[in-house]
Amino acid sequence: MSATTTLIIDSDPHSVDLLSWLLAREGFEVRAAQTGNEGIRIAESSPPDLILVDWMFSDLPGLEVCRRLRAHSDTHDVPIAMVADGADEADRARALDTGIDDFISKPFGAREIVARVYALLRRAKKDPAGRRLSYAGLEMDVGNYKVKRGNASVPLSPLQFKLLRHFLEHPGQVFSREQLLASVWGRDADVHARSVDAQIRRLRSAINKGHRKDLLRTVRMGGYSLDGGD
Repeated sequence: MSATTTLIIDSDPHSVDLLSWLLAREGFEVRAAQTGNEGIRIAESSPPDLILVDWMFSDLPGLEVCRRLRAHSDTHDVPIAMVADGADEADRARALDTGIDDFISKPFGAREIVARVYALLRRAKKDPAGRRLSYAGLEMDVGNYKVKRGNASVPLSPLQFKLLRHFLEHPGQVFSREQLLASVWGRDADVHARSVDAQIRRLRSAINKGHRKDLLRTVRMGGYSLDGGD
């Protein structure tokens, strides 16, 4: 069996050395790049199983690196974690909105980084390419990152896609803001619960475009549920 491959895109050589050592110790094959464009090139030419991305590079912001990786057909479903120093809550929210799967703050502990890498890989295995989800005329092609309602395409941001996928996997179930943060943003994401409300509004606007029936129900004092199709 081939080793799990991890690509580290980080401008700090000390951080690259530490991450490489920790992951190599776990038996991973590690590749590294110190600029955004180099990291994108390596990822697209030979997609890894996991990508760790720094916040800023000499050529590109880390968020732009993540956007380009998510937009490319060969890397759009590769788990991505941003490993960054000095980012505030707004920065973390922006990063998660680009579609990254986790945000890890520097400095980090050895056990923490290894545990979160394994958690990302486990989640990726539960989401096989080719899976399709549907509810009340709303259809999601998980592997190809496509959503349709009826015959019309529904454009979504990566975070909105993850949020809708969660609802489609649990139709009729009510989720609180805190539950959605834990399941969609990740338990360790340092993002305010009110961020959920903003993303729900954007998701609702996207899937109900054209004055279609609202499929997302707001439950007073409870949260949100995908059960408006009856």
